[in-house]
Amino acid sequence: MIAIGSVLDGRYRLISIIAIGGMGQVWHGHDEELDLEVAVKVLKEDAGDNVVFLKRFEIEARNAAILAHRNICQVLDYGSFEGNAYMVMELVEGESLAAILDREVFLDERRLVNILTQTCRGLQAAHEAGIIHRDVKPGNLLLQPDDLVKITDFGVSRARDQTTLTQTGMVMGTAQYLAPELALGKPATPQSDIYALGIIAFEALVGRRPFTAGTPVEIAIAQVNNPVPPLPDSITPGLAALVMDLLDKNPKHRPVSAERLAALLGNLRLPSVTERRLRERPPPQSIAPRHKGGAPGRAMPPTIPPKDHRPRPDAKRRG
Repeated sequence: MIAIGSVLDGRYRLISIIAIGGMGQVWHGHDEELDLEVAVKVLKEDAGDNVVFLKRFEIEARNAAILAHRNICQVLDYGSFEGNAYMVMELVEGESLAAILDREVFLDERRLVNILTQTCRGLQAAHEAGIIHRDVKPGNLLLQPDDLVKITDFGVSRARDQTTLTQTGMVMGTAQYLAPELALGKPATPQSDIYALGIIAFEALVGRRPFTAGTPVEIAIAQVNNPVPPLPDSITPGLAALVMDLLDKNPKHRPVSAERLAALLGNLRLPSVTERRLRERPPPQSIAPRHKGGAPGRAMPPTIPPKDHRPRPDAKRRG
């Protein structure tokens, strides 16, 4: 039985639970051999009996293990303990972007651009290796205290040499961040991950996602058919225009790559904190006179003589 103090394969000691998800648990662990703090993701016992879940777990381990990038959470080991599949990953001290958005609702534009740029770099490394994440969302972006981004959970990622795990007509991913082409059952491309970044950006700027509905199916339909709601005028125009490009229904109209998107983000002219405060400050209210009947009377300055009566600058003074 997996519990606090369990030592997986005589090496990985489980210390405490970090998170619980649909497929399993993530533990804070300790590598006894290397004296290293690690994260250990253990597949639930009932999930291990599900062939699809087990295959997804194996794909996540295989795909993430071949990706070495500072913005991707590194997989270090994979194995099985008492019938439970487990995966050992680098331990990320921090929290998910989902937790940050739940608490703060909005993100400052500069912070958002920094997070998006780092995510682009990690995704570019995955795309160059032939791996599409297919489930980019705030919950899968871990942020260290210095805002260093680590992309995690490649459980539904797809490599060129892998067959799909779904039946005909089914899609994988999270409906709220699902690109329209994936909702239509078309193959995933790098632009599919880029679309998900557009949803994240919209959510961080507006405080809500652009498409909401009662069920995941209705949300997926909205991704395909509904226009993107306009962004508020308070958003920097260049950033707003770029977000709308990311959310274009046609993947050909989105940035050609995550690398290109990172460059576009880097070229944005964002206002400073002072400029934003001035822009967001309400206009000054008109000041009403303290006395009724107009302004009080006052002595007028002496009348300026007509031009013809003014002395020439070079004229000699009398006396």
